[in-house]
Amino acid sequence: MAPSTSSVITLTINGEKHTLPVDHRTTLLDALREQLDLTGTKKGCDQGQCGACTVLVDGRRAVSCLQLAVAAEGREVTTIEGVAEGDELHPVQQAFLDLDGYQCGYCTPGQICSALAVIEEHAAGWPSAATADVRPEAGPPPLSPDEIRERMSGNLCRCGAYVSIVQAVARAAEARTAGTEEALA
Repeated sequence: MAPSTSSVITLTINGEKHTLPVDHRTTLLDALREQLDLTGTKKGCDQGQCGACTVLVDGRRAVSCLQLAVAAEGREVTTIEGVAEGDELHPVQQAFLDLDGYQCGYCTPGQICSALAVIEEHAAGWPSAATADVRPEAGPPPLSPDEIRERMSGNLCRCGAYVSIVQAVARAAEARTAGTEEALA
């Protein structure tokens, strides 16, 4: 008997469980877009090079065109549709809107998901290739434009809105830091 090439899986997307049959070769991107009608995540290059399909898997960035849907079972997937709190935009979304961190908007969902992870990675003290001093005792480097550009480098914008994207990420990071300081006070 030939081994099965499909399964019924349960994915947790934006806090909601979805049970669906998938071919084992189905990417997370295709499952999101074609089976769950979550079309905010975009298909760009379909090779993991442009970042348009970036989602968060357990809070970490993932290019969903390269991840198999079966590999996401049991993990928490957040798409652009799950970023806002009801009608209230997430501070990263608001910063992109306020600072025109988009032009055509095609890459924006992936940029925003990536920015969410960048801000958390930086806050956790993770260094990047642009970090001058990577020793743990040095603490997180300032989230400079160079740091942001390096950390966001996996997300391409064909319209060239990079200056505004960097400003939006910086503003959202400042808002996160201010909110954290307020919570500690």
